[in-house]
Amino acid sequence: MVFSSSALLLDATVQTPSPITQFAPLIFIAIIFYFLLIRPQQKQRKEQQKLISSLKTGDKVVTSAGIHGMITNVKERTVLLKVADNVKIEVDKAAVATVLEREAGESAESTAS
Repeated sequence: MVFSSSALLLDATVQTPSPITQFAPLIFIAIIFYFLLIRPQQKQRKEQQKLISSLKTGDKVVTSAGIHGMITNVKERTVLLKVADNVKIEVDKAAVATVLEREAGESAESTAS
């Protein structure tokens, strides 16, 4: 069997795709993940940190466990909630999910915008 040199050249000149075109779908998926998952999560975390740092005495809040109460004292890491007459509980600041009313009577929704 005799091989011609042109047949060998054709086999050797098969082109492989460039690395950029091979990794383009992975890069595209990473960009989609960033804008659909990571970035909104970061924005939500910033808003929650802002909410926690702005807690004041007199704010009516709801904890992540669903406990409604009014803040009577703000400490470094915790808040004291009045949930009923003569009933106060101490919860972690991170447990505060939403602020229903501010001390001055302004709505929490208007301050979030």
